[in-house]
Amino acid sequence: MNRRDRAIAGALLLSIAGSIGFMVTYGKQLGTQWEGLALVAVFAGFLLTALGWARWILKHEEVIDLRDTYPDKVEERAQMIEAFDHGVAQLTRRKWLTRMLYTAFGLFGLAALFPIGSLGPPPDDALFHTRWKRGIRLQRADGSLVKIDDINVGGAATVFPEGSIGDSQSMTVLVRLPEGVGNNTLQGLVAYSKMCTHAGCPVALYRSSDHRLICPCHQSAFDAANDAAVLDGPADHSLPRLPLEVSTDGYVRAAGDFPAPVGPGFWEES
Repeated sequence: MNRRDRAIAGALLLSIAGSIGFMVTYGKQLGTQWEGLALVAVFAGFLLTALGWARWILKHEEVIDLRDTYPDKVEERAQMIEAFDHGVAQLTRRKWLTRMLYTAFGLFGLAALFPIGSLGPPPDDALFHTRWKRGIRLQRADGSLVKIDDINVGGAATVFPEGSIGDSQSMTVLVRLPEGVGNNTLQGLVAYSKMCTHAGCPVALYRSSDHRLICPCHQSAFDAANDAAVLDGPADHSLPRLPLEVSTDGYVRAAGDFPAPVGPGFWEES
């Protein structure tokens, strides 16, 4: 192995080390600076390899493309065979260098697959559903479960699916309307998503005198007695309503999930 072959081998080793370094730094999350340095080593190694290969291994000759005449002369055919044999011999003598080149490309291809791990989980339907399901009991932030007579007329409470306290997407406001007010209520109880359909703020205020649910962020107002229809904007569509039922033990339960996506951001709702 001559000095030139060693130089090309060194460049390939630099590229191989860079690919391995990139996989290690990416796997251990050591930072983008180290990942960048590893990639610099990879491409620098490939660049030096290409330059060395072109300068020292490939045959330098000036070729004139003449029109072929057939049949070739015996002397010309002999020269062609000799040139071919010489090329094969050159490649054979450097077979180990070619294997190193394939190894470098293979490791770089493997390293290029690592960033796929940053794409995250595949998209699902989480934006279209909450943790409410049929039969799940309503639970307050303090952990207590809601019974049918716990909320007084004109009262309101923030509730979550049992076991999911703090889940903002499932956060719900439970209101008890006076008798004869509203439609399809559960003994006066109605429940709506607490996530405002304008900017996602919690609809934290309830004014029982006119049954208004009010978002304090931008003053959107919704009519709790009329399926949370918008009374004042900037919200442009009503709060989704949670279907309710009561079990034989007196606990209020969800009769299903919200019939529409909660919060803002759904263009088909605007």
